[in-house]
Amino acid sequence: MREFFDDKDFFRALARLWFPIALQQLIFSLLGFATVTMVGQLGETAVAAVGLANQILFLFQLLLFGVGSGSAIFIAQFWGKRDVKNIRRVLGICLGLSLLGAGLFSFIALVIPEFALALYSNDRAVIEQGGAYLRIAGWSYIPLSITTSYAVALRSTGNVRLPVSISVTMLTLGAGLSYALIFGAFGLPALGVLGSAISITLARALECGTLLTLVYARGEVVAASPREMWTFDKPFLAHVLKSVIPVTLNEIVWSLGISTYSAIYGRIGTEALAAVNIAAAIETVAYVPFVGLAGGGAVLIGNAIGADKESEALRYAKRLLQIALTFSVSIGIAILLSADALLGLYNVDAITRGYARQVLIVMACGLWLKASNSMYIIGILRAGGDVRVSALIDVIPLWFIGIPSTAIAAFVLGLPVPWVYLLTFTDEVAKAILATRRVFAQQWIKNLARQAARAAQT
Repeated sequence: MREFFDDKDFFRALARLWFPIALQQLIFSLLGFATVTMVGQLGETAVAAVGLANQILFLFQLLLFGVGSGSAIFIAQFWGKRDVKNIRRVLGICLGLSLLGAGLFSFIALVIPEFALALYSNDRAVIEQGGAYLRIAGWSYIPLSITTSYAVALRSTGNVRLPVSISVTMLTLGAGLSYALIFGAFGLPALGVLGSAISITLARALECGTLLTLVYARGEVVAASPREMWTFDKPFLAHVLKSVIPVTLNEIVWSLGISTYSAIYGRIGTEALAAVNIAAAIETVAYVPFVGLAGGGAVLIGNAIGADKESEALRYAKRLLQIALTFSVSIGIAILLSADALLGLYNVDAITRGYARQVLIVMACGLWLKASNSMYIIGILRAGGDVRVSALIDVIPLWFIGIPSTAIAAFVLGLPVPWVYLLTFTDEVAKAILATRRVFAQQWIKNLARQAARAAQT
């Protein structure tokens, strides 16, 4: 135990990365929680409508996360070698793929939102409100894709503060505007659900413009010209895509699976969907430390591998898992003790509140399992370059264990939503078993940056 705490350099480096990432995620989560709480004052239909509309955003963000995670593997390892030229080339690949995804999801949100939402619910009122929300929020997808690409590159080179400070500032302003436009404060019109969509779109546009201005004005490592970003040979592109595409497909398939869970809840009923959305907003806040831990840990492990320090990367992985387990158990207990107080913030009926409380209890008890799996997949296996195996571990249990179990529970056995939600953890158990075996077998460390550099020279 004493040896665990003796490596002060590790904890200093982790804190330097973890704190800004966790702070950014905390602000995002609190703002999301505040938005759901504000919309929750409008009733179950409004909560369900925004929750469904955000499923489209969720799928898009997971696509961005997949592209960004795959790119971050290379950027972090190239930064271990201080190879700025190739960092900028990887940024170009990341940005190009992200913009392609933004075009697709913008089309869905702006042109066919009701069709997409009908896959999740048959409640016409929910679909209509959600469609109106998406027709505004869809304009935020392109600036979000640009911001995410640059933020990933900055974070992977150790500059976490710049993107975090900008995002926190702009989205906090967006939350204030959201309050004003939902309820009609400060002389602005009361637009309800649409007010929330307008505020988030404006905030994302300001965030993107500010980040780009400061990156290029300050001459950051990622301040690449179009020529630097999009001048690369086919071997280099092929080698990067060979890792980026599996991670991206991993996130797309995984997000479709999580979205399928939402469709199952929506078919159970509007109260069930609203209850899960409420619990999910609370879970997002509770998950903040683990987003920072996985993100910061991935940078440390990637930098170590890029610098040819593989034994150090393995030592980091074991420490990160210990930290994740300790934090997650503590936070789960805190949620159990405060469940009633948290649910008191929502103006929903007794049925919805009862469902939400039971779902929240299940979520709190299983938080340690989700946190450990997040650390395994994102913070260790992907950072180590083991992208194909990590993708299989992430999605196979979801689609072949979790989704069939919940579907049978909901549609064959007719179980209430808390029991259906409980069965989503069957895939987490299988995932944890597979990931634990992979990590401790020490088969996951792969120096992709070295391989990419060699491919470019051939």
